[in-house]
Amino acid sequence: MPDNAAVRAYWNDHIHDLEISRHAPGSREFFADLDQYHFEKLHHLPRLIDFAAYRGKRVLDVGCGAGTDLARFAKAGAIVSGVDISPSAVALARQNFAQQGLPGEFREADGERLPFDDDTFDFVFAHGVVQYTAHDQALVDECRRVVKPGGTAVFQVYNRISWLHGLSKVMKVPLEHEDAPVLKRYSAAEFRRLLGGFRDVRIVEERFPVKSRLHGGWKGTLFNTFFVGTFNALPRAWVRRFGWHLLAFCSR
Repeated sequence: MPDNAAVRAYWNDHIHDLEISRHAPGSREFFADLDQYHFEKLHHLPRLIDFAAYRGKRVLDVGCGAGTDLARFAKAGAIVSGVDISPSAVALARQNFAQQGLPGEFREADGERLPFDDDTFDFVFAHGVVQYTAHDQALVDECRRVVKPGGTAVFQVYNRISWLHGLSKVMKVPLEHEDAPVLKRYSAAEFRRLLGGFRDVRIVEERFPVKSRLHGGWKGTLFNTFFVGTFNALPRAWVRRFGWHLLAFCSR
């Protein structure tokens, strides 16, 4: 298993979704493009996460990237902190908040060793980070340590038994960040075991097909024109367990 030095080096050069914008990195237009694409792709997040529910509360984003999610909490009045193992991500997050005139604290830090005291945050958000760290249990345990008793932590991982995992094998198209030093996929049962230290855990399957702007050629055309519509026409009850994302809502 690679250590997190390799993880840090990789993510310093491969921040999520930067290629979606044609504007200069760090510009207002660049961050607007990131926000639009992020919530277009993950349109379920505003339905599942009440970004406005934490006004005056302390929120931590572990693996904050360019600060796209954290900005939503900040706009709604939360007291926000973001950490990322990548110094380039932290720099972008600071630029993002500066462009929008938002207050926020950002630190370069490993999610397996968070630089905060016990029981500090009301809400901890760790979306898309557990599967990429060398020691997943250590990261989950750290998030539980820094969330207050009665607080909530939300984690997202990739579902091994999913439509996208299967489709990538059939179409022989590698998934995004397939070359990362660490990339894990979980069954719902494995994910639940990882979260066993929390008082209560609710797992939701999400991330069903949406049209892709990143893939071209005949495979991209086939996906966008046929597969997306056909899959989403199926009753959700039939296919819910095959969602690409597993989101866990955990109470301490």
